[in-house]
Amino acid sequence: MSGIRRTGTRAALFTLPLVIGLLGTTAAPAGATSHHPGKSLTCRGKGVDPDALIRHRTETVIHAPLRTIWKLQTDVERWPSWQSPVETAERLDHGPLRKGSVFRWTTPAPATPTTPATTLEITSTVEQLKHNSCIRWTGPAIGDGLRIDRGVHVWNFTKVEGGVRVSTEETHHGAQVESNVPLATEILRRGLEKWLSDLKAAAEARAHGRTY
Repeated sequence: MSGIRRTGTRAALFTLPLVIGLLGTTAAPAGATSHHPGKSLTCRGKGVDPDALIRHRTETVIHAPLRTIWKLQTDVERWPSWQSPVETAERLDHGPLRKGSVFRWTTPAPATPTTPATTLEITSTVEQLKHNSCIRWTGPAIGDGLRIDRGVHVWNFTKVEGGVRVSTEETHHGAQVESNVPLATEILRRGLEKWLSDLKAAAEARAHGRTY
């Protein structure tokens, strides 16, 4: 991550995609498309940060029932079973995921030329949610020498012929990442596509009765 400097900036959100991207290049899931449309994704009228320098949106069609995809995405404590970059995950409240739900999870970030290898602890808060339709979360996170000031992550789920179109968009704010916007954007792209790829693989395996 040449050009990204260490800073004492207060941490706010560091979501999984940036970390996964640091682990190496990932292939987009089959059928995935990436774009930067004028109109951002929203959930109950709220979207990503409109002024963020770092943003990415991508989507794919998953050939599985919506209920299966939604269950995988919202059963946070089981993320480690299908997302290898997630080491631990725990809910800090009880019951179905809903507005106000909070969950804490950890994921490794490898060393770079300017930051040490570390484990990030992320605490995410669900700000908006519509069952089987959309989720939007934000939250604080911190690792040794690696921080992001603010991030917002939105997911949309839409039934289409043969499956569900899953769309996701995320923005990042922070002095470290904004010091090299093209690199940070590429890292975000890789991570979002990795998450979609893992979700697609897990949902389609479950839909076809395969163990995952």
